[in-house]
Amino acid sequence: MKKILGVCVIFVFAVSCASKKDILYMQDSNEYAQTTLQFSSPKIQPNDILKIDVGALVRESAIPYNKQSNNAAGALQLMQLEGYLVSEDNTINFPQLGLISTENKTVLEFQTYIKELLEDGGHLKNPTVNVRLLNAKVTILGEVNSPGTYNFTEYNITLLQALGYASDLTINGKREDIIVLRESEGNRLISHIDLTSTEFIGTDFYQIKPNDVIIVNPNNPKVKSAGFIGNTATFLSVFSILLTTVVLISR
Repeated sequence: MKKILGVCVIFVFAVSCASKKDILYMQDSNEYAQTTLQFSSPKIQPNDILKIDVGALVRESAIPYNKQSNNAAGALQLMQLEGYLVSEDNTINFPQLGLISTENKTVLEFQTYIKELLEDGGHLKNPTVNVRLLNAKVTILGEVNSPGTYNFTEYNITLLQALGYASDLTINGKREDIIVLRESEGNRLISHIDLTSTEFIGTDFYQIKPNDVIIVNPNNPKVKSAGFIGNTATFLSVFSILLTTVVLISR
């Protein structure tokens, strides 16, 4: 009887327990050497939506170069409707300047380009130009607490920040094999990231790009339980029945 109970207890722990090395992030952080991060901003793509604000010392002189906004609250969806949609031939139609090419330019490079056009064309003296990408998004699927598609307006966000949008991985997330899907210059890239190590910090996939897809697969205990016992409550019920049967037989 004692042997049977011992086997049952061991079975419970074997199925339900996870090792620390499967859960903790960046376990080699103490060994990580300080390095300089190289952030590479993505190029503007067709169907991107840009918010462009132009200012000048004389405020009234910049009015013709700005779209008149009815979005007093600054809601992102309304800003997207009022923004500049990049066409399939990588151009936008800008007030007073007409068609402007965005091809092979980052947001900051395009910002500088518009400023130069305004100055060199004699439109404004010492103008200020601010450009933001309004429809940058990342999709996060799998074993996270809040899967979905998330918009961001920062120039750069990291993989860890993106996972933070989804309220972190569940306890069942496979931390040593995070999949990142990316489309870049007509190519589809797939990377496997190990969050239990710091090595990913030095890669191109440490920084999230617009339209990236992050997939968090379930870990081995979750996969095994999916094919055997679906959840903890069910498991405890089965174990209780098993234990009761053992007690009755032993009598």
